[in-house]
Amino acid sequence: QVQLVESGGGLVEPGGSLRLSCAASGSIFRFVAIDWYRQAPGKRRELVATITSAGGTGYADSVKGRFTISRDNAKSTVYLQMNSLKLEDTAVYYCKLGSSWGQGTQVTVSS
Repeated sequence: QVQLVESGGGLVEPGGSLRLSCAASGSIFRFVAIDWYRQAPGKRRELVATITSAGGTGYADSVKGRFTISRDNAKSTVYLQMNSLKLEDTAVYYCKLGSSWGQGTQVTVSS
């Protein structure tokens, strides 16, 4: 079972930026795709961004142009750079590798 640990969440004003990190254990990291999801209160968990083992990326329409997913295979870590944050980006953000989920990190966008 892969262990995933997210970090980097916090409170930020609208228009601000945050960078989330997800550190993974195990040796399969570089061979698999990694996803970032988020779940806002009272809403379903939704896919935000994905990065393949080859570095290909995909984004939800709601974050396209504002968020960037990247990975560092040497550190077994995936990042989510979030710019131009909006109130509606407030959620708990989770990374996912295969069937494994991290514990989540809270992102709150508020003035």
